[in-house]
Amino acid sequence: MKSIIFLMTSALLSFAACGHQGHNHDSDETQATAGISHGDDGKDGTHNADEIVIPADKAEEYGIKTVTITPGKFHGVLKTGGKVLAASGDESTIVATVAGVVSLSRRFTDGSQIAKGSPLFNISTASLADGDISTRARIAYSNAKTELERAEKLIADKIITEKEYLAAKAEFDRAELAYEAVADISPRGIKISAPSGGFVKECNVKDGDYVEVGQPLMTIAQNRNLYLRAEVAERDYLSVGKIVSAKFRPSYSDNIYDISVLDGRLVSAGTSATATSPFIPVTFEFINTGGVMPGCYAEIYLITGSRDNVISVPVSALVEEQGIFSVFIREDDIHYRKQEVTTGDSDGEYIEIKSGLNAGDNIVAEGAIQVKLASVASSIPAHNHNH
Repeated sequence: MKSIIFLMTSALLSFAACGHQGHNHDSDETQATAGISHGDDGKDGTHNADEIVIPADKAEEYGIKTVTITPGKFHGVLKTGGKVLAASGDESTIVATVAGVVSLSRRFTDGSQIAKGSPLFNISTASLADGDISTRARIAYSNAKTELERAEKLIADKIITEKEYLAAKAEFDRAELAYEAVADISPRGIKISAPSGGFVKECNVKDGDYVEVGQPLMTIAQNRNLYLRAEVAERDYLSVGKIVSAKFRPSYSDNIYDISVLDGRLVSAGTSATATSPFIPVTFEFINTGGVMPGCYAEIYLITGSRDNVISVPVSALVEEQGIFSVFIREDDIHYRKQEVTTGDSDGEYIEIKSGLNAGDNIVAEGAIQVKLASVASSIPAHNHNH
């Protein structure tokens, strides 16, 4: 009987010891979490348990920057889509001056830079059924010159009329102009150069193509003046008259361009939808100083009248989880707190905050994603090795 009691007592002591060791192991793992963690557990009343602790040196390393909330002016915004177009008179179209076979002086792609006077094409007429144009022009010029010299002698002897002489003179003038135009033709054909500098908007031909006289070969855009055309939905018709400026983000970039900064202006605002589109066109003109590509589609933020005493934050300050928006408030040098907010209008750079923030709050403007990741990492529970 004593042996049984001894065995039971030993088993209970072993079980208690194992549980005690498991507890200490969890504590050690929790204490091993370093660098970023949740705040104090609140027992001392200093910080809430849901606060995030990021040491100052880590915050600087992660690029975390904060701003203090100050209510001010903010504008109404109509978000829509549209397109960037070349302004009138900002494009030139190069056409074939003769019929023939085209060869490009070099390879051109959309956006290639072109200097004024640089060679673009050669048009060869050597393979045409009528023969090489320069040869034909030289023969026509020689014949017209001979006829004019003959007419000068005959008119002196009054053998031909003044009208016949003038006809011979006109034919010579035409032949001379045609010959001078192709007199310096290269072995590859007639050379066509850029009439102005700019960028290739579209190259319509390739090596070996046959072209007719007047056929478009290339369009060159100077890209200095551009149009931004926004398409406004009919439901926003009453707001069209309040539009004063715009911001836009090209489809190929994350940059936001401000029409007012680009010395732009509102050119026209439609008063009705067209027969071919249910949208109302609103057009701005601006100077392209930032490398905006004509022809691209854009996300457009149309700016309407301003409002006072509005809290707004950089768009980069927001984080989103399942449709709920939040920002991070810095409590002090190392403590941060997640704050849910209700948003309003956005112009692509700043967004209105309707509720959740107050004047004087110090929020994370850059690096909010890093704070979010830190909050997730610090909330992972320690691994349990209880036996």
